Amino acid sequence: MEIDVLHRQGKGIREIARVAGMSRNTVRAVLRGLHDGRYGPRSAAATKLDPYKDQVRARLLGAGKSGLRATVLLREIRAVGYAGGITQLKEYVHSIRPTLPLEPIVRFETEPGHQLQIDFVDFRRGPSPLRAFTAELGYSRYAYVEYTDNERTETLAACLERALQFFGGVPLHILCDNPKTIVIERNAYGEGQHRYNRYLLDVAKHYGVKIRLCSPYRPQTKGKVERFHRYLRESFFVPLQSGQTHLVDVATANRECRIWLNEIANVRIHATLKERPLDRLAIERPTLRALPLPYAGLRALEPRLAIAVPVPLESLQHPLVVYQTLAEELA
Repeated sequence: MEIDVLHRQGKGIREIARVAGMSRNTVRAVLRGLHDGRYGPRSAAATKLDPYKDQVRARLLGAGKSGLRATVLLREIRAVGYAGGITQLKEYVHSIRPTLPLEPIVRFETEPGHQLQIDFVDFRRGPSPLRAFTAELGYSRYAYVEYTDNERTETLAACLERALQFFGGVPLHILCDNPKTIVIERNAYGEGQHRYNRYLLDVAKHYGVKIRLCSPYRPQTKGKVERFHRYLRESFFVPLQSGQTHLVDVATANRECRIWLNEIANVRIHATLKERPLDRLAIERPTLRALPLPYAGLRALEPRLAIAVPVPLESLQHPLVVYQTLAEELA
């Protein structure tokens, strides 16, 4: 309307454009009846991601509720020629799978060499179970993972020992949950004095590491390793399993996971620290105590754990009826 009024007043296109704050091409289009004078949304410009959007969408649909991280998708499409960055990929993933804002979690940082958080996480139940023992150093976030098919005490102890060897030293304490494989009874001998599983306690004493328990039903106490579980599932296991025609077994998971730890997980830029766990391990490793000789295992502990069962002995005393009969005969 403004353009039309100015035009009727005899204003030229240049002056109308200046007064209306529009380009001369827009003024011409309006006067020709080809434009309503309003700017609409621009058509989306072509991006480097366009040829790979179908692949990304298919991978997200195939993963289902488990989801896939943008970093995983980036590795996959770069392997087939994608030359763009991760920002436009994240925007596209969010447009397909909107996410709700998460409540921020405050992380309590620990000094180098002070804490190791450990846990088990389930990946598959049923007749072919698959679990993973996870351990993460509190300061560097350097992580160790070992897949198993059970969570028995001896399995936990063996995984813990291999984790310490992987890290190259022993921290002051380990932080863990409250399963029976670790603690038999909380506060058994008073507040904070727990009755631990004797086998695991013996292993901990051998390595000189203290055991600290999370508060019951408060897994966020060891939030570093809990958050790592999600990263492990989305960055490693879901991509591995989705590329297989059969169930991933323990041996395959461990073989591939060691590569993933060395080439991806421990050399990535950590989202919280903004540094690589590998670089921070160089600071933390000198603060770890030296490893002792390997633990001798369950056999060395069994004699101390053996419970002596009383063996009944034959009594030297006869039943009372025998003495009474003898007394009557003597009388």
